[in-house]
Amino acid sequence: MNITNECNMDLMSRYEDNYFDLAIVDPPYELDKSSTSGAGKLKNRALNKLSTDWDIAPSKEYFDELCRVSKNQIIWGGNYFDLPPTRGIICWDKKQPFPNFSAWEMAWTSFYKPAKIFRYNNRRKGKIHPTQKPVKLYEWLLMNYAKEGDKILDTHLGSGSIALACHNLGYDLTACELDKEYYDAAMKRIEQYKAQIQLF
Repeated sequence: MNITNECNMDLMSRYEDNYFDLAIVDPPYELDKSSTSGAGKLKNRALNKLSTDWDIAPSKEYFDELCRVSKNQIIWGGNYFDLPPTRGIICWDKKQPFPNFSAWEMAWTSFYKPAKIFRYNNRRKGKIHPTQKPVKLYEWLLMNYAKEGDKILDTHLGSGSIALACHNLGYDLTACELDKEYYDAAMKRIEQYKAQIQLF
C-alpha cells in the first residue's frame, strides 16, 4: 500500500500509461451547499474545519490523466462531470429516509456492464470526512469490478475507507490525499484498523 500526501496530478505523472488496472475515485463536485439546509456552514466536527475547504471540482486535465494511467475507472459523482455515456452506472442506495440528504449516489464506470445497485445504510457516527463512504461499499466494488492481482488507484483518499477495503481483500493500493489534516486522520484510522486486526 502506497499512500501519499500530495496533489493527484503529481502522483499520476509518475506512472506510465495503463499502469493501474482500476481507479476508484470520489472527487469533489464543487456544489453550492449553501442552498442545502445550511450544509456549507457546518463544520466537520472531527477536524474542526469548514466542510467545503476541499470542495474544488477537478479539471478536464485530471480526468484525461486518470484515464491515461488506469485501464478502467469508477468515478463517484460522475453525473456532475462531463464524461462519456456509459452503460455500467452504479447506484448506491444509502437507505436514508431523511428529506435533506440524498437517498442515493451515482458512480460512472468505464465498464460495459448492466447497471448495478448496492444497498447499504450510510447512517453512522465517527466520520472523519464529510463525504466518507463505508468500507463495505468499497469491498463490494472490488469484489464486482476488480480481479485478483489488480493494482488499484485512488486519487482522493479522504477518510481512507478504500484502503481498509483493499487491506481486507488483499489488493495493492496506490492513493493520495492533498489535504494534510484529512491525510493524517486517514492514516491514523488505517494504522488503528490494522493494529486491531492483528490482535485477533
